[in-house]
Amino acid sequence: MKKKPSKEIALNESSLRLLLDRRSEGIKIIESLYNVDIFIRGERVSVEGEVEDVESAIKVMDQIDFFLKKGCDIKREDLRHILRECSKDENLEVKDYMNKRLEIKAGRRVISPKGLNQINYLQAILKNDLTFAIGPAGTGKTFLAVTMAVNYLMEKKVSRIILTRPAVEAGEKLGFLPGDMQEKVNPYLRPLYDALYHLLDFDRVQKFLEKEVIEIAPLAFMRGRTLSESFIILDEAQNTTSEQMKMFLTRIGLNSKVVVTGDITQIDLPNGKKSGLIEATKVLKGISGISFCYFDDGDVVRHSLVQLIINAYKKFEEDNGNE
Repeated sequence: MKKKPSKEIALNESSLRLLLDRRSEGIKIIESLYNVDIFIRGERVSVEGEVEDVESAIKVMDQIDFFLKKGCDIKREDLRHILRECSKDENLEVKDYMNKRLEIKAGRRVISPKGLNQINYLQAILKNDLTFAIGPAGTGKTFLAVTMAVNYLMEKKVSRIILTRPAVEAGEKLGFLPGDMQEKVNPYLRPLYDALYHLLDFDRVQKFLEKEVIEIAPLAFMRGRTLSESFIILDEAQNTTSEQMKMFLTRIGLNSKVVVTGDITQIDLPNGKKSGLIEATKVLKGISGISFCYFDDGDVVRHSLVQLIINAYKKFEEDNGNE
C-alpha cells in the first residue's frame, strides 16, 4: 500500500495546548476539514495526506502558531470557526479572520461573534436600518440581535427595545392557558427573556420591563403603532404571514434599528399560508438600507450535536423528497 505524503511542523507550547490538548477538538477538526491524519511526536507534529491537503493543514496550523507566539488570544470556542472558514476559502488567512473580529459590550457581558457569518451579521446591523438574518436553529441570530439591542440601549443610541414574535404553536396544541394576556403569550416569548437575562442582571431587566424601556409582546400587538427611537427585533419571522410582515415593516419610525430573524426550514403556519419572511426576501431584495444575512449548519454555535442533527434531518428530507 502506497504511503501518503507527510510533512512535519514544530509548534510552540501554546499551540500544542490549543490544538492537541485532549479537551480540544483541534486535531479532529483539522483531520476532518482537511482530510489528513495527524501524529504527535513531542513538540513536532506530523501531517499525512495528499500533498495539497497537507500543505493547507500545515498552513493554517502555522498561522495559528504565529498568532499565539505574538501573544494573541485564540479561545477554544473560536478555533472551530477559524479552521472552518479557512478550509472553505483557501485565500482566507487566520490574520484576515482575526482582524475582522468584533467585541460588543452588552450590559454585563462582552460578546464576540463566532465565524465570518456572525461577524458580517453584526456589521450589517451596524450599517443598515433593517437587517434580515435567515438560517437554522443555533446559529446565534436572535441572541446576537438582542446583544446589539442591549448595546444600543446602554449606549443611549435608542430609548427602548421592542422584542416581538408571532404567537404560532410549533406543531403542538397547547389548549387553554390560564392567566391574563401576558401570561398566555409568555411561553412564546421565553427565548427573548432568556437572552436578556444572560446579558443583564435580573433586577435591571425587571426594572426596564416595568418602565417599558424593554417591551416584549406578540406581533399582533404591533398593529397601528409607529415605533420610533427603538431597536426592534422580530423573531421567528418565518411564522409571519405576508400581511403580518408588511404590517410589521411599516411600523418602523424615525431613528429606529430593525432586525428580523427566522428559519425558513421550520415554518409552523397552517397549510396554504405563505411565509412573510420568504416573500420579504423577494420583495425587498436590492433596496438600499436593507441587508440579508444567511447562515448555514456550519454556523451552529450550540452543542456540537445540534449541527449533526440539522445535517441528518436535511439529508433525510432530501432523500425522501420532503415528504
